[in-house]
Amino acid sequence: MRSLSGASRAVVPAVAMLTVGALTACTQVGELKARKAYKAANQAYQAQDYKKAAELYEEVIQAAPESQQGHQAYFFLGNSYDNLYKPSKKGEADNDALLTKAVDNYTKAAETLAPSPDPQDKTLARRSLEFLVNTYGSEKLNDPGRAEPVLQKMIQSDPGDPANYFQLAKLYEDAGAYDAAEQMYVKGKEAKPGDSAGYMQLAGYYNRQGQFDKTIEALEQRASREPNNPEAYYTISTFYWDKAFRDARLKENEKKDFVQKGLQAIDHALQIKPDYAEALVYKGLLLRLEANLEKDPKKQQDLLKEADKLRDRANELRKKTASGTN
Repeated sequence: MRSLSGASRAVVPAVAMLTVGALTACTQVGELKARKAYKAANQAYQAQDYKKAAELYEEVIQAAPESQQGHQAYFFLGNSYDNLYKPSKKGEADNDALLTKAVDNYTKAAETLAPSPDPQDKTLARRSLEFLVNTYGSEKLNDPGRAEPVLQKMIQSDPGDPANYFQLAKLYEDAGAYDAAEQMYVKGKEAKPGDSAGYMQLAGYYNRQGQFDKTIEALEQRASREPNNPEAYYTISTFYWDKAFRDARLKENEKKDFVQKGLQAIDHALQIKPDYAEALVYKGLLLRLEANLEKDPKKQQDLLKEADKLRDRANELRKKTASGTN
């Protein structure tokens, strides 16, 4: 095989340099076009013109798919299709296809943006997964089986975020997988034990399941972590009142016990904050329940009079708050 002459060899790097230069120029043109389209797309998106926005975000991705704008465009493109979907037209092929496009672009957004060190990219990646889960919800695709692995991925990527556990817990709860749901609610609470929301989520779950003792236990755990928060004790009292007032299956002695425990909790709240109007109202309601259970007419009237005073005091406090006076 003949070797290349010096002149011939000199042509090779020259051609290569021209090729690289041409590619660089094409890349720059593509990115310039992408930036222009991205700006116009964002304006259309903010104006809620999602049809126009979708067309422009498609242009961004076509012009510069590997640019930051291209990666971010996947999220906004998915959300534009998501917003174009009409629940009232569910079952119509063109309308349902919008959700398929939304899913595809949310998925691409999460995959391309998650590795980025940019905080904005990280936020959009997380929102992509959140919106993807919503798209699989009952009002849209109604496919919880596909939502489950997305939520598990969200938990793995950010194990310190309780919201991901609670979303997966609700998914299990709605599916009737109650043991799995309880485990996720507990894990969500443990992910951020100093956050009252976790205890409230767990208490709400137990309350929906009719497990009153566990409901109160979760609320008391919250109160023990927030000993100076009157709202924590007030909340306990509202659950006791609701149980005693609404549960017709309770025996009289059980109702009396719940009323007294509710009063103990509300008194604790009022010790911390004497001018707590909502707590005064609920104490009055608990006293009225106690009066209904009281056999002695005099004690009954005394309880009702005290309840009236508390109601009047709460109204005074509300008026002062509304008028801006102390």
